[in-house]
Amino acid sequence: MLDIKLFRENPELVKENLKKKFQEHKIEMVDKIIKLDQDYRNLKTQADNLRGQRNALSKQIGQLMGQKKFDEANLIKQQVVDMADELLHLEESEQPLFKEIVNLQMQIPNIIDDTVPIGKDDTENVELERFGEASIPKFIVPHHIDIMEALNGVDLESARKTSGAGFYYLMGDIARLHSAVLAYARDFMIDKGFTYTIPPYMIRRSVVEGVMSFEEMENMMYKIEGEDLYLIGTSEHSMIGKFIDTILKPDQLPQTLTSYSPCFRKEVGAHGLEERGVYRIHQFEKQEMVVVCDPQESKKWFEFMWKASVELFQSMDIPVRVIECCSGDLADLKSKSVDVEAFSPRQNKYFEVCSCSNLTDAQARRLQIRIDTPEGKVFAHTLNNTVVAPPRMLIAYLENNLNEDGSVNITKALQPYMGFKEKIEARK
Repeated sequence: MLDIKLFRENPELVKENLKKKFQEHKIEMVDKIIKLDQDYRNLKTQADNLRGQRNALSKQIGQLMGQKKFDEANLIKQQVVDMADELLHLEESEQPLFKEIVNLQMQIPNIIDDTVPIGKDDTENVELERFGEASIPKFIVPHHIDIMEALNGVDLESARKTSGAGFYYLMGDIARLHSAVLAYARDFMIDKGFTYTIPPYMIRRSVVEGVMSFEEMENMMYKIEGEDLYLIGTSEHSMIGKFIDTILKPDQLPQTLTSYSPCFRKEVGAHGLEERGVYRIHQFEKQEMVVVCDPQESKKWFEFMWKASVELFQSMDIPVRVIECCSGDLADLKSKSVDVEAFSPRQNKYFEVCSCSNLTDAQARRLQIRIDTPEGKVFAHTLNNTVVAPPRMLIAYLENNLNEDGSVNITKALQPYMGFKEKIEARK
């Protein structure tokens, strides 16, 4: 959510940002916010003036009563009563007006960073750099489900019976590999100085509205019937929510946290859930990284976070590339974002496995996460990035570490988490 002062002092910047985001239809919202804000401030001024008059008259009543001028005191008392009724009317008018302003503010996207390329959608994202050698083996790489089934590691048919499309059973060494990747990612981030956290898997609507846009909420979140609770789509939601209504001291920053959680997503609007695969699913597990920091430090942390993901995937012999998200592909709360994409030898292309975002003060302003500085209280900056999200990343791992005989190599980084096995052997 943008500072209301920005609408008052520089509305053209907000409108220009909407054009860069290809959301020109929201420009009229900016003018509406400005008008409603002026009406709201006028009401507040009237109410404040009325309170001042009432307080002055109340003192006068006390003086008159002390002088035993009861008739005069009673006349002024009636004025105070009339003022109280008028003040109540003004206060009742203020609240819905304020809510309407905030509701509109929350639909206006964050100001994008100056370095973000301008483009309408993900087809106009920009490749920044590649890491590792992307190569296609001489043998045919099967579909990832065929690889898993050959290793007796997945059962989609049973999952369809129990839960429907978009669910899975992982078994045996594939399930173990799944857990090994998460455990390795956890320790990898702990070694980077991050604090390991297991957060709540359900959060209240007030937190949901603080961490994401209305459209994202409707398309992603599962609501718990009869409760003010939602299943998290990523642990970023509850991790940022951890700091709601918090005033942090400068010496408490940065807050660097790495969190594990299951994640639940509707995937509304997705181009069909892949029936045979585990790429787009309703349930998965993820290791996340979250940073809450001083505004001056967020650019530095943004670089650190996506580079950590690159380092992690390289350590598992998975080639990756980094893609800069263009303006039209950025979610409304994001100021800047890059995707880390892993190489798929089967498809001879890259696909997203991590998304690193700097949200500047957009979430902090909604959730009232502030820093108590010598110059006054300022809103913190928040950032998030996927460390690793199996089973999607397992697709990249299996394809890039597959042998012609169907076995899968266990990279040195993962061997301590796999009983020091060097391979997962194909089923005889």
